[in-house]
Amino acid sequence: MTDWRKWFSGAEGKKACIVAGPCVVETYEIAARVAEALLATCEAAGFFYIFKASYRKANRTKASSFQGIGDEKALKILQQIRQNFGVPVLTDVHETTEVPAAAEVVDVLQIPAFLARQTALLQAAGKTGKVVNIKKGQFMSAEAAIFAAEKVALTQNHRIFLTERGTFFGYDDLVVDFRNIPRMQASGYPVLMDATHAVQRPNTGAGITLGERQFVALYAKLGVIAGAQGIFMEVHPNPSASPSDAATMLSIEEAKSLLSFLSRLYDVHQAVEPSAR
Repeated sequence: MTDWRKWFSGAEGKKACIVAGPCVVETYEIAARVAEALLATCEAAGFFYIFKASYRKANRTKASSFQGIGDEKALKILQQIRQNFGVPVLTDVHETTEVPAAAEVVDVLQIPAFLARQTALLQAAGKTGKVVNIKKGQFMSAEAAIFAAEKVALTQNHRIFLTERGTFFGYDDLVVDFRNIPRMQASGYPVLMDATHAVQRPNTGAGITLGERQFVALYAKLGVIAGAQGIFMEVHPNPSASPSDAATMLSIEEAKSLLSFLSRLYDVHQAVEPSAR
């Protein structure tokens, strides 16, 4: 398997990767509070930390839904987080035209789940040489997600994450098949478990995405047990005040407590299954 821990400078020896941050860039202050707290927690727990935030939200249920504070302003905030805290940064891209500007300021380009089959977008991201995180579409099998990774690999970029985030169950619910983690790992690429998007209830009649935050910790723990090399979660100082994904993000304190538990769980899992490293 690809030695994913060497993808970022200083990542060697970390027990797992934690990708965490607010759903969307709102202000520098919010982003900085999350980055500072989670970086310290991850360093103490032995995790490699990647800050995440979308600079723009394109996949909105309603036209009136919050989409962002402006591309240029949001990308500048991500650049400041990267520089001020010395952490790698992840953000989404939705169209090929967005890729160059995003690639200038972040380390990881994320392909959203709804766009995971878009060949041109996958390959535009791959050609930047940045790490590419592919969210497995809610409509895709593990095997189909591997085909998406192969599209990126055709650009000679093999720095790829695959992320499990649930599968549509009816119109407005998701279920997680944890077999998808080892199935996607068969590709040789590391797999993350997205514990917050997996508890969402999309497409509700209210026109907003709802969710069951009480199951985030459970899904993160099950992701570790299933062998995921990292956990993805959205974290906010005040989740209920966020204009996006308010129902499923964790507070900073909830995230810190969960990360402490996950650290111990990874220790146990790697002790009994050394190959998980």
